[in-house]
Order: sequence, then C-alpha cells, then structure tokens
Amino acid sequence: MHEYSIVSALVDNVQAALDPHPGAVVRRLYVQIGEQAGVEIELLRTAFETFRDRSICARAELEIHPVAAVWACVGCGRTIEPGAVLRCPACGRPARLVAGGEIILERIEMEVPDV
Repeated sequence: MHEYSIVSALVDNVQAALDPHPGAVVRRLYVQIGEQAGVEIELLRTAFETFRDRSICARAELEIHPVAAVWACVGCGRTIEPGAVLRCPACGRPARLVAGGEIILERIEMEVPDV
C-alpha cells in the first residue's frame, strides 16, 4: 500500500514548510489527487489518520480535491473526450495526459503563535 509512503512524503513537506515557524500548529491540509495518479483516496485518508498521530499533522484535517483526467492531442492540443480512443480525431496523433496525474499539496492552514 503506497498510500503510506505518500502520506510520509506529505508530512515531510508540511514539516519543511513549518520549520521557519516554531510553535505553529497545522489545522488543515488541502491536497489535489488526480484520478490517474494511482492513489486510492479512501486508503490515503486511512493512511493519514493512522500516520498523523505521530507527526506535525496530529491535529490536522485532510481535505482532498479529486482532479479529473484530461487527455489532449500532442500535436494540435485538442481535448480528447472521456472514454474515447486516446488519439486525436482530427489529426490522428496520440494523446497525452494534461491533468489528472498529479499529487499536489495545495495549501496548508496553520496557526502561528504571536512572537
């Protein structure tokens, strides 16, 4: 289950973002997950719930924004309809994934103590 390694990398990124802010508390993480990223969203939620207790994200909520797959022609840029053959109907060139393969830590909500 690679969702645990994804959560581990996510927590590492959050830790790096919080290092300049001693005493900060993470409240919420916003993550984009593409439908072609190979991530099972419910397993990711479970991995986060299990792993966060021993991390900087102990009190954080995880908000996941799914990203639909979008395929486009590499030649003319025409978008390929979902479920269609991954070739451009206009020029016949192969399509490439232009959205939906990502895993992005979009935003971190945190409380920073007064200095």
